[in-house]
Amino acid sequence: MMHKQMAYMANQAYRGAATSVPPLKAISMLLGGAITFLHKSLAAQEARRFEEGHEHLMRATAILRGLSHNLDFAKGGAVAEQVFQTYNAMILASLKAFGRPHARASFGRIIAGLAELREAWEFVDTTARGGMAARADSARRG
Repeated sequence: MMHKQMAYMANQAYRGAATSVPPLKAISMLLGGAITFLHKSLAAQEARRFEEGHEHLMRATAILRGLSHNLDFAKGGAVAEQVFQTYNAMILASLKAFGRPHARASFGRIIAGLAELREAWEFVDTTARGGMAARADSARRG
């Protein structure tokens, strides 16, 4: 029951963020949230507060699950499938690393990967907005 509730909450978080800010910005913000929760999970683990660490981990993975379930495979095709696999690999890696002696190194790699993914989405957002602004300028002139 807990997983269904977390998945529902993740889906609602994505949809709420996507309606209040542009979708690409929402993705960036949500990835930032997942990164923050993974940092908190690691800090709690290292302080031997495993229940708190697990709660933060579940929030991070719920965000990633919500993002993966909101991909548009009809429009995104192979890229959407690759992103889906990436999100799921990050979820599995996070779950496998939790509470293990190598958690710091593993979480570090996962966080770095998510940060890189967030930067890629921010680049796409910036590029898309730049293209829209150029088209708007062209339409005003034309």
